[in-house]
Amino acid sequence: MKKSIHTLLLSLLLLPLLCTNAWAGKVQVLVKTSMGDITLSLDKEKAPKTVENFMQYVQDGFYNGTIFHRVIKGFMIQGGGFTPEMAKKETRDPIQNEAKNGLKNKLGTIAMARTSAPHSATAQFFINHKDNGFLDYPSRDGWGYAVFGEVTQGMEVVDSIASQPTGVSNKMRDVPNKPIVIETVSIIE
Repeated sequence: MKKSIHTLLLSLLLLPLLCTNAWAGKVQVLVKTSMGDITLSLDKEKAPKTVENFMQYVQDGFYNGTIFHRVIKGFMIQGGGFTPEMAKKETRDPIQNEAKNGLKNKLGTIAMARTSAPHSATAQFFINHKDNGFLDYPSRDGWGYAVFGEVTQGMEVVDSIASQPTGVSNKMRDVPNKPIVIETVSIIE
């Protein structure tokens, strides 16, 4: 009897630790868009700085009301930096590129957008609409684009967004003719 109670108590003490480790490193995020919902799983273990940066923008409400401003079917959908009026939002300082983390730019993964400067990512992100191995570390510039998670639900929404007609707006190409609004981005508890 004593042994059974001891085993039960030990199990109860270890259960939270085991459960925490099973989910350590993953954060679930819900992206509500004007075309439907996308659920993301972010990898804190492999891309800690990138996830921390993204989550700070989420907590600040930065992404709410932004748009997918660059959409190329069979490549990617990019958002998180412009309003529906094509006004660029002010961001925090750029972060260190974590493209060396082993995660690949595969269909359905989310990565940080950046300029030609390797360490220039701020708030903009993209969801790969196909396997884009040429964006993986070390890429053409010796760095690549840092993947930090993947779509776990709503890939049909990504497909639908990628299929929208695009044109030129504010001197930018591949802008959807009708704004695709990121209504809210929130952490799933």
